[in-house]
Amino acid sequence: MAEIINTCSEAISLAKKLENQSSEFYKNLAETVAEDKDVFLSFVEENGKFVTQIERAYYGVITDAFEGCFAFNINPDDYELNIELTSEMDAAQALKRALEVEEKIVDFYNDAAEQSKSLMADVPRTFKLVAKKRNNRQAKLRSLLNK
Repeated sequence: MAEIINTCSEAISLAKKLENQSSEFYKNLAETVAEDKDVFLSFVEENGKFVTQIERAYYGVITDAFEGCFAFNINPDDYELNIELTSEMDAAQALKRALEVEEKIVDFYNDAAEQSKSLMADVPRTFKLVAKKRNNRQAKLRSLLNK
């Protein structure tokens, strides 16, 4: 079991980990569902932009006093991603796995934004923005699944 995340820097680290894991997932998905390769590779690029946005928001407001505050109570285990794609999976199964990954990451961003909103403004606002963009990504994935 992972340690509970309490500080903003720990939450930012988890966000980066989730973005990096989902980038790896989408690189693999681009090979598995080749007809939609461009979509998945655009998600990888977007993930890098999300990390940059989050880091900018964090570094723009961070102070020693602020970081000493325990704004979060997040269990990283709640956001474990299953990014495995097997050779037995067809395109539909792989896309469903992508939706599961997105749902977990959106849950993290929404939970982190909610827990930190009373202590800061920029970081939770950025978390909410990334969650919204990832919700749009879910819609795109659903349209691929239903085509």
